[in-house]
Amino acid sequence: MASKKGIFRWIGLLILVLFIVGGIALWGVFGPNTGDMKGDYLYIHTGATYDDVRRSLQDGGFIRNMSSFDQVAKRSDYPSKVKAGKYKINKGMSNYNLVRRLRNGDQEPVKLVINKLRTKKDLVRLISKNLEADSTQLLALLSDSNFLSQYGLDSNTAMAAVIPDTYEFWWNTNAEKTFAKLAKYYKQYWNNERKQKAAAKSLTPEQVVTIASIVEEETNKHDEKSNIASVYMNRLKIGMRLQADPTVKYAANNFGLRRIGGEPLKNPSPYNTYVHAGLPPGPICTPSKKTLEAVLNAPDTKYIYFCAKEDFSGYHRFASSYAEHQKNARLYQKALNARGIH
Repeated sequence: MASKKGIFRWIGLLILVLFIVGGIALWGVFGPNTGDMKGDYLYIHTGATYDDVRRSLQDGGFIRNMSSFDQVAKRSDYPSKVKAGKYKINKGMSNYNLVRRLRNGDQEPVKLVINKLRTKKDLVRLISKNLEADSTQLLALLSDSNFLSQYGLDSNTAMAAVIPDTYEFWWNTNAEKTFAKLAKYYKQYWNNERKQKAAAKSLTPEQVVTIASIVEEETNKHDEKSNIASVYMNRLKIGMRLQADPTVKYAANNFGLRRIGGEPLKNPSPYNTYVHAGLPPGPICTPSKKTLEAVLNAPDTKYIYFCAKEDFSGYHRFASSYAEHQKNARLYQKALNARGIH
């Protein structure tokens, strides 16, 4: 009888040990294993190896016990299935859930907010700050007319494809696919109705964007953008130089100029509309959709000139004759002098 009790006692002890070992094993798989995380996102670069992932997990404090993570990762064959991307790591995440997320490529999308940008470098900086896309390659593509021709663009009009909005990308999107997505949205925006409106004004979509880019730099007042657009379109019709101050700033790459005059007016850049007739070769910024619509829906006016109002409200006075414009200009000049603005 005593020996039977001893056997049962040993069996019970064995079961307890197996239960404890099994519990530990299950805990290693399904229990929380995040450490003192330095951030919420793990970035895995294109071409990264499993060792690179382990290093990133460790450096970022994402993993508390790397040994248990290794065991789960290897059993799931993750080392041979590393996928690039931006991954959200939740506090208290288990090895099982973490490995499953990484192995499945279940990454977090990136919302890229594009507002007004002036240059290609501005766009490249914004994208490279938010996406993996190579900045050098992207800048090169924006000047590669052969690449851009598939979208009906060239090195001058490339920025016309960048319409301010919120875009969703995967973090590991490369340079070509990044631009392709922007260009796709541009193509969708220019539907038949908008193309017809542009054609009715004897303009191409790219020319509309270029005019809108000048208007965008001229005013923040949406309710007068159509009138300003009409001024520039009227000047184009009569063969008058646009003489748009924002183009001088763009040509000089000095967007802080307050009073336009002197040497900047003589800049030979094709973007300087004081020197060259017609539109500049491409847009001088990325105009908002509201400004694009203002150009497309610009009224027929006789306005040839406009000048900032002397009350510094941001609004303008419009004129159809030079004499009237001179009168408006004197009012503004007097206001500038009174404030000591040079």
